Amino acid sequence: MKIRDLPIDKQVIDLLAKEGLDELYPPQQHAIEAGVLSGKNLVLASPTASGKTLVAELCILQHILEHRGKTIYLAPLRALASEKFKEFQRYSAIKKPNGDYVRAGISTGDYDSSDPWLGRYDIILCTNEKADSLLRHKAPWMSELTLVVADEVHLLTEQNRGPTLEVVLTRLTEINPNIQVLALSATVRNAEEVGSWLKAGSVTTDWRPVPLKEGIYHDNQVQFRDGASREIVSGTKTPSLDIALDVLSTGGQALIFTETRRSAVEMGRKASVAVKSRLSKPEERALSTIAERILSAGEKTRLSEALAMQVAAGTGFHHAGLAGIHRGIVEDAFREGRIKVLAATPTLAAGVNLPARAVVISSYERYEAGYGRYPISVLEYKQFCGRAGRPKYDNFGEALLIARNPDESEWLMENYVLAQPEKLWSKLAAERVLRPHVLSTIAAGYAHSEDGLYGFFARTFYAHQYGPRLIKTKIGDILRFLFKEEMVLMEGKDLSATKFGKRVSELYIDPMSAVILRAGLYNRAKKMTDLSILHLISKTPDLAPRPRPRGGEVDKLGLLAEQRSDEFTYPIPTQFEDPVAYEEFLGELKAAQVLSDWIDERTEDQILETRKVEPGDLLRLVQGSEWLILATQELGRLFGHKDLLAPLEMLKVRLAKGVRPELVKLTTLEGVGRVRARMLYDAGLKSIDDIKERSLEQLMSIRTIGPSLAKRIKEQAGGLRVGALAFLGL
Repeated sequence: MKIRDLPIDKQVIDLLAKEGLDELYPPQQHAIEAGVLSGKNLVLASPTASGKTLVAELCILQHILEHRGKTIYLAPLRALASEKFKEFQRYSAIKKPNGDYVRAGISTGDYDSSDPWLGRYDIILCTNEKADSLLRHKAPWMSELTLVVADEVHLLTEQNRGPTLEVVLTRLTEINPNIQVLALSATVRNAEEVGSWLKAGSVTTDWRPVPLKEGIYHDNQVQFRDGASREIVSGTKTPSLDIALDVLSTGGQALIFTETRRSAVEMGRKASVAVKSRLSKPEERALSTIAERILSAGEKTRLSEALAMQVAAGTGFHHAGLAGIHRGIVEDAFREGRIKVLAATPTLAAGVNLPARAVVISSYERYEAGYGRYPISVLEYKQFCGRAGRPKYDNFGEALLIARNPDESEWLMENYVLAQPEKLWSKLAAERVLRPHVLSTIAAGYAHSEDGLYGFFARTFYAHQYGPRLIKTKIGDILRFLFKEEMVLMEGKDLSATKFGKRVSELYIDPMSAVILRAGLYNRAKKMTDLSILHLISKTPDLAPRPRPRGGEVDKLGLLAEQRSDEFTYPIPTQFEDPVAYEEFLGELKAAQVLSDWIDERTEDQILETRKVEPGDLLRLVQGSEWLILATQELGRLFGHKDLLAPLEMLKVRLAKGVRPELVKLTTLEGVGRVRARMLYDAGLKSIDDIKERSLEQLMSIRTIGPSLAKRIKEQAGGLRVGALAFLGL
């Protein structure tokens, strides 16, 4: 089927033709034949790189240009939303019937806002959680939506984030009964069942533009599922790396998935030693430039220095602990073929599109903070496989698992390579995930009675799979909890939210977290300190999973608890009377200790080493705590704890920046993070006025501050003279 024959605007056809797109892939043709351009709901399950995004784009533009509609594009991760946003910018040259141009907007943060400005855009990209937040705030433009695109819809089955996507889709179809739903995924075994829930047709296909070869590596041999085999030369004693070097020798790139962030860094280091000697001089020069960009962008840490060193050798690593700007540089360099071997954690498989000739899964087990190691699902394995094979560059892609012995080789072949991905099952009924959605349904006015509440949840995927009776019982238990904690009023069968309940829903925190925070505000510690607040927020389920104390940490944390017992808002459990509660308390205290280290300006490396946490765990704790401090502040305002508002504001900023109080104002300058702020302060530049009075030469004498950054800092602080610019040659 030719694109020029589609019933779409000529501007779209011309733009796609300039990009070299003429003929549809088979999955795209099947989607068109299923009526996706005629407003029919559709679940499209086809492999990565088979053209799902183009189907979505055609559908989006059809709504905008033919029906004057508005689209919301749901992505599971901020990185994926940002990637799609960049892709959609190329449609900004297309003119709408009213003479305006197509506009795309994006919003992925700040859950305490209705973002009315988004109403100006035709395409709105956001994460599932942001969409849920916008629905809770009753963003007025939500009722104008005519199309919802749910990317990576297989995440419905994910325990923590799946229920949010499920509720968002249920809510959108409720407030906009005629909205079109387009659900996309590479792997949905029960696409017909998901389609039945969404009143949608389904297209499921295994077609790929680049054929995929799946296999198992053991003892220098790869055995593929079709019976073929290949020998791999052992040169590094690391199977994943031997495979990567074999792929590199034939002009390909390799993506190695590792179990943890730490192992991703180590794998990248090993790869750098092996790959560096294989680079040409022009490649070395290009990579050196990229490495310099990493060092000059964002804060310089041991992690960024390790990354720059690896990138200079043609390798790298990618995980959630990296700064966003560094992740972006690595992604671009890998796409351009500069980086030859990239070691990554599993989050990459669900995020940005980074295909490679070969995908090597170094371990079929996965580490999760607070839970330990467990085998990945077949669904997750198939997501890894989807990254294998670069369209236009590779004739085939390879996805390989590493086996440690012959028995494991057979087991992996049977349970992963030859296996079907698991069916998608709703996880909405777990009380912890259901609780906030019950409250938000009442607080935002989507249900005004018990019957209305039950009616809404009867339309969820969970009710579609299990029937409405099971979830009704759980909702009843949650209603009693919300009533008892004064978040919901029940008068007969009528339901409404209290001011407390409404604010909790808007703040996008678990009602249980709100109960814990409220109690901490009223039952204050004898001595209120930063530790008091940090431990209080660490008690909440919103900061789970917490880092677990290891080995000798247990005794040290117990001693710390005794020494600072008057700083806790909750009683310390007794170790021998309630060992489970005591272990929980130590986990909370460890989280608070990590956060204390962060705002006390301990380096990331010191924290990771002394507290035994992963880089991504530190990032997750810091980001989660920022929001919980804001929530504590808002609840303090609601309940009249005015004396705590200023200390909470200071603590919130310190958590965001990772600094002591004296550096807070310096970190408001763009380009000045915790490390540079301390350097400025120690050099006598203790305020913005001090910087204003100093010369550019004095600024540049501080390590890591070059001419362009010095100029930027002076422009913000003031006092930049024309003569100084001449000195810099600017």
